[in-house]
Amino acid sequence: MPRLSVTIIAKNEAAAIARCIEAVRELADDIVLVDSGSTDETVAIAANMGARTLVNPWPGYGPQKRFAEANALHDWVLNLDADEVVTPDLAAEVKALMATEPAHAAYQFRVSTVYPGWSRPRLWADDYNIARLYDRRRVHYSDSPVHDRLVLGSTSVGQLRGTVYHYSYRSIAHMEEKLNAYTDLQAAVLKKRRWSLWLRLPFEYPVVFIRYYLLRRNVTGGLTGLLVSHAIAKARTRRVLKFLQARKPARKKHT
Repeated sequence: MPRLSVTIIAKNEAAAIARCIEAVRELADDIVLVDSGSTDETVAIAANMGARTLVNPWPGYGPQKRFAEANALHDWVLNLDADEVVTPDLAAEVKALMATEPAHAAYQFRVSTVYPGWSRPRLWADDYNIARLYDRRRVHYSDSPVHDRLVLGSTSVGQLRGTVYHYSYRSIAHMEEKLNAYTDLQAAVLKKRRWSLWLRLPFEYPVVFIRYYLLRRNVTGGLTGLLVSHAIAKARTRRVLKFLQARKPARKKHT
């Protein structure tokens, strides 16, 4: 029966890290926190809860998660972000799986966003399916600084029924701040042709806003749903603008 390591990457997550670790303490005898330079009590809180703490200057999402998995004591790894919480249903499922010989090299589960002011996701909350439980001998994280995805290749992936709650945003202002920072990374790796982005620019905000507010039913979330949809649409538009600005040739000075 395999033993499990939990890896967590963090920076200035003192408000969230205890909740993250508490949810997995019964799952793993090895919890690794990789900190990229916190100036708050993140590292101290994690250490007091029994986690091994390592400091690694921020190299990007993929490389940081590769650093974490390389420093895990066990080959089976559950990777989390510091603002994520494993639900009891998923914890029980993972515990039962680790009591057997897993049939797959990786397992995926749902990650559901909990928006500001709520304790759990609403029915319309943004969520996605992602592989985060894996055998590092057979799969590993990519080196992409933006996309922290496992390199799965043709590896078989199992599906777990449980969910991770993602408390990504403490407030709408914090949400806009995080989304804006992420657009810098996204703009740096956009590979689309410049002309196609110019054509896309006028429609980016309305298309994204309609997708989130109506198609993803944020309209049922009252004012929070409206503000969330606006923040996401604004961030997506800003990403395109940043890319176009970076591609704009510098003006020649006339003497």
